[in-house]
Amino acid sequence: MLVAVAFFALMDVVLKLLGQHYPAVQVAALRGWTALPLVLAYLAARRSWAHVWRVRWPLHALRGVLAVVMLTSFTWSLQTLPLANAYTLFFVAPLLITLLAIPLLGERVPRAHLGSVVAGLVGVVIALRPVPGAFLGWAGLAVLLSAACYAASVVLGRLACRTDAPDSLVWWSMVALAVGGTALAWPHWQPVQAQHAGLLVALAVTGFIAQLAITEAFRHGQASAVAPFEYSALLWGVALDALLWRVWPDGYTLLGAAVIVAAGLYLLRHERLHAQRDVHTGTPHP
Repeated sequence: MLVAVAFFALMDVVLKLLGQHYPAVQVAALRGWTALPLVLAYLAARRSWAHVWRVRWPLHALRGVLAVVMLTSFTWSLQTLPLANAYTLFFVAPLLITLLAIPLLGERVPRAHLGSVVAGLVGVVIALRPVPGAFLGWAGLAVLLSAACYAASVVLGRLACRTDAPDSLVWWSMVALAVGGTALAWPHWQPVQAQHAGLLVALAVTGFIAQLAITEAFRHGQASAVAPFEYSALLWGVALDALLWRVWPDGYTLLGAAVIVAAGLYLLRHERLHAQRDVHTGTPHP
């Protein structure tokens, strides 16, 4: 998970750099096109190409739309927001997943979980700047939109995995980014400049390694044990902001991040303790 978070952070740096030269939706499309050859080679190596066609198409179509909106809004927000600020607001995603799991997956969510969600949302309000004139504005709301799309995509992915191969989720998400992003960006498409070839290669490689690493992390470790390492993204955000753009997070960002991370860690710890209790008592865990 630490490797995955590191490479996702590096990918976000590339998104931020490309977003200075191309429309955000075009960057999302480029993310899809550069990833497709690597994903295709991965599917061929695993001999799982046939599995990607036996899927529930409505779920994958909806996840495709969410993928385009998620990456477009996040890339657009990075045009003005430092990475640390964007990551702080994006940390609300695990809490939103908890809420969405109730109606979509039929999961029973304890009151302690709902309390964590409320606390996390308080952290988001703090990070959004409660002082008049200092509100992060549209860029901050774009990150929250991206986090909401990500949360919905994860829950729909869990629903799809009940019948569909996991590899199909990755493949069709990249296809949606490539085709859907290109269709939306076409009226304002900017010719890709030769000097950005290195950035496009970096976009493909960092995203592919991150995807492999996070897949392995959740395949070999319990989600409640692995997920807390995702918060290391804030350290990468602070370090990369300082190194590349000489920007440091302010007190509101750090305080909001602390509240959100604390709520998320409490949620994960509560889930792990209940899972252990259910194992000892023989109670099925939903």
